[in-house]
Amino acid sequence: MKKYIFLLILVFIGISACEKDDFCVQNPVTPNLVLRFYDKDDTSQLKAVQRLSIIAQGKTDSLFTGQTTDSIAIPLNSLAQETIYTLKMNSVDGNIANNQTATLTIKYNPEDDYVSRSCGFRVIYKDVNLEYTSWIDNLSTSQITNIDNQARAHVQVYY
Repeated sequence: MKKYIFLLILVFIGISACEKDDFCVQNPVTPNLVLRFYDKDDTSQLKAVQRLSIIAQGKTDSLFTGQTTDSIAIPLNSLAQETIYTLKMNSVDGNIANNQTATLTIKYNPEDDYVSRSCGFRVIYKDVNLEYTSWIDNLSTSQITNIDNQARAHVQVYY
């Protein structure tokens, strides 16, 4: 009988010594830059980009390939102060010479922000400046104070 009591006490101590697991419920922790595309002639009207491909400078893989979408969330390089993307509208006929290419340059100051023990650190982007070329007609803003979430669009792109 003493063996069972000793075993029961040992099991109770073992169970009570367990530590509660921490789970990171904030997802994604580091926010992406969210762009929404609008018609340049009717700035209140969303306009989907047809056959959109996005490639980061210095990379060979595309974030999006041939997508038709009116909004995108693109990551920024947290180890640098600048990220450059090539946004390409692929032609209908498949001829590479007819593709329309634009460059979006994003300059920022990344800052580490402690979230919690389970999530660790995230990066927020401060003093964000945007520059564009080619088929992009205009942006709603060329400066953003900080990017600390991705709950809504940060920039409206008019084309």
